[in-house]
Amino acid sequence: MTLKPLFDKIVAKIEKPLEKTASGILLGEAKEKPAYAVVESVGPDVKAVKKGDKIVYKEYSTTDLKVDGTDYIILKEEDVLATM
Repeated sequence: MTLKPLFDKIVAKIEKPLEKTASGILLGEAKEKPAYAVVESVGPDVKAVKKGDKIVYKEYSTTDLKVDGTDYIILKEEDVLATM
């Protein structure tokens, strides 16, 4: 299933937090989920973000959904704080 955002909305795939560091140290389970994601698609009115960008977003301004076992968020372009 493909999610096609409307207007100034963005669909992004939530990245899983790292389970271990590059040197092999195991990390405990994070108390908070990360506030960054990878853009999957953008609506026609989105100007500053494109597919494939890694974004930092306002944590409490998203609509969370799960499609085929993958976690996605839908948010407005104005709720994107930065790209990485």
